[in-house]
Amino acid sequence: MTLGDRGPQVPLLTIAREWGRIGCIGFGGPPAHITLLRKLCVDQRGWLSAEEFEDGVAAANLLPGPASTQLAIFCAWRLAGPAGAIIGGACFILPGLVVILALASLFLATHPPLWVSGAAAGAGAAVPAVAIAAAIALMPASWSRAGGALSEHRAEARQPRLRWLGYLLAGAVAALAAGTLLVIVLAACGLIEVAVRARESRIQDGKGGAGRSRALLPLAIVAPPAMGGLLALAWVAFKVGALSYGGGFVIVPLMQHDAVGTYHWMTGAQFLSAVALGQVTPGPVVQTVAVVGYAAAGLGGGLLASLIAFTPSFVFVLAGARRFAVLRRSARVQAFLTGAGPAAIGAIAGSAVPLGLELAHLWQLAVLGLAVGWLIGLRKSVVTAIVGAACLGIIAALAGAPIG
Repeated sequence: MTLGDRGPQVPLLTIAREWGRIGCIGFGGPPAHITLLRKLCVDQRGWLSAEEFEDGVAAANLLPGPASTQLAIFCAWRLAGPAGAIIGGACFILPGLVVILALASLFLATHPPLWVSGAAAGAGAAVPAVAIAAAIALMPASWSRAGGALSEHRAEARQPRLRWLGYLLAGAVAALAAGTLLVIVLAACGLIEVAVRARESRIQDGKGGAGRSRALLPLAIVAPPAMGGLLALAWVAFKVGALSYGGGFVIVPLMQHDAVGTYHWMTGAQFLSAVALGQVTPGPVVQTVAVVGYAAAGLGGGLLASLIAFTPSFVFVLAGARRFAVLRRSARVQAFLTGAGPAAIGAIAGSAVPLGLELAHLWQLAVLGLAVGWLIGLRKSVVTAIVGAACLGIIAALAGAPIG
C-alpha cells in the first residue's frame, strides 16, 4: 500500500474516542504525539504498518505548520477518509484548546492571585531555555540533511554545510532584529537552496514542488502593513498555521513580534506565560496562538486564532494526502526544506535572546540557569522543567520576591 492509499475502514466513533484520548494525554509536544499515534495505529491495532506510519511522519514534516497535528489528521484520513480526518483532527486538538483557554483566563486576569502570578513568572523564566533546547534537538537531523548531497570533491563537499551555517545565522538574525520578516527569510533560504541545487545537480523533478515553495514568498509579503483588530489576529494565526517551518517552537519569534511589539495585545511577561502554557498543556504546541488570541479579543479571539491556525493543516491533508508520496520524492521540496530548516532552527535559537530580555528579576535568572541545566545538561523533559520552574515561582512569590 502506497502513502496516498486509504487503509482499513475504522468506525468514526473509534476515531473520535482514540484521537480524543491522545489529545487528552499528549503532554510533551510532537515526540509524545508521534509515539502515542504509532503505539495506537501500528503496535496495538495494526491499522498501519511501521513503514506506512514512518512515511506519514516524513510527509507531515515536509509541510508548513504543526507536523504532529498533520500526522494525526493524516492517520485518521487513512483509516476513515475525509470525515475521519476532520473528526480525528478536531478531537486531537480540542482537549488541549479547552485546557489552555481556561488557563489563559486565569493567567491573563487583571488581578490574578499571588500564586498564579508567581507560577507565571517562574514558568516564563524557563522559556528561553526551552527555545535553546528545542534548537539543539533539531540540529543533528538538519545537519545530516545538508550533507545528503555532498560532492565527491572535498572543496565542493564543504559548500552545503557552509550554506547550512549561513541559513542558520540568517534565521537567528531575523528572529533578533526583524520578526515581521521572519517568514520571508525562511522562504528565501529555502528558495536559495532550491536554486543552488538545481544548478549543481540539474534537478529535473517537474512535479510542482518548486511551484509550491515559490508561492510562499508572495504569501509572506501580502500582509497589510497597517491592519488591526480581528484582521490582524487572523493574519498572525494564519502565519502560525500555514507559513511556519521547523517545528512548533518556530511560531514563538513569529508571534512575539506581533503580539508584544506591533499590536501590544500582551506584555512580554504575559507572552512568556503563553509560551509556557503551550508547552505544558496536552495536544499541539501551536495552541499557544489561542492564548495570544485570548489576550487580543477574549474567548472569541482565542477560538478564532485557533480555528485559523489549524485550518491549513486540514486543508493540506484533505487536498494533498494522495500526493504525499510525490511530495516526499520531490528533489525540489527536499532542497527547499534543506534551506528553510536551518533558518527555522536559527530563528528558534535566536528567539531565546528577546525572550530572555523579558525577565525582569534576578531570581528569574536563577530559575533560567536551573532550566538550562535541566534541559540541556541533563536532557530532561520540557514539561517537568516548566512545571518545576512554576513551582519555584510560587515559592518566590509567597516568600515576598518581586514578580511584577
